[in-house]
Amino acid sequence: EWIVASDLEEKNDEALQGINKDAWERLKRCDGVVVPGGFGTRGFEGKIAAIKYARESKKPFLGICLGMQAAVVEYCRNILERPNAHSSEFKDDLEKNVEDAVIFMPEGNRERMGGTMRLGSRETILKEGSIARKVYGIDKVLERHRHRYEVNPGLVPDLEAAGLQFVGRNTDGNGERMEVIELDIEKHPYFVAAQFHPEFTSRPEKPNPLFLGLLNASKDAAASEEEK
Repeated sequence: EWIVASDLEEKNDEALQGINKDAWERLKRCDGVVVPGGFGTRGFEGKIAAIKYARESKKPFLGICLGMQAAVVEYCRNILERPNAHSSEFKDDLEKNVEDAVIFMPEGNRERMGGTMRLGSRETILKEGSIARKVYGIDKVLERHRHRYEVNPGLVPDLEAAGLQFVGRNTDGNGERMEVIELDIEKHPYFVAAQFHPEFTSRPEKPNPLFLGLLNASKDAAASEEEK
């Protein structure tokens, strides 16, 4: 199912409430959820709503780029109880290291947008014992990136203390980057998100391990539902 994220957002217009209801019904029928990347504010709250549903219902979930950032915002709002948490890409008046879950990368240039993205293949180190490490089968991976904003490292200690694990990190000349997040498998069968783009290295007969992990978790979830 392809579900328009903005359709998952609450609608005050009665004419649009049917669209919202249909979108949620279709989402709940899915065995797994992918929240992909994107640009701009449209649908961002819908992405967060889908992630909250996947986390609470233990539906297998994979977030990509903005999808990972949305997952961090959702966790800040609903687990850390910081309702104003947001991405500084979309909101300016955020309390530093409290509400600014996603920040502009320090080496970026707000005045000159062209050629300022963090692009290309970068190395990510995966934590031993993590789901990501298990599905990749190795401790270091090269994955491709395309972003200007990143998870705020200043919030990571609070998030990890609350159970969100940062299991993939990239160390480069500008400091440590948060690359992969997940929840412990005892809390959720597959809640994984990456700042990089696993679709860039997927092939028809060789899917990226994060996608393969999602598919296997979704298959297991579907089988469990059938047994009930």
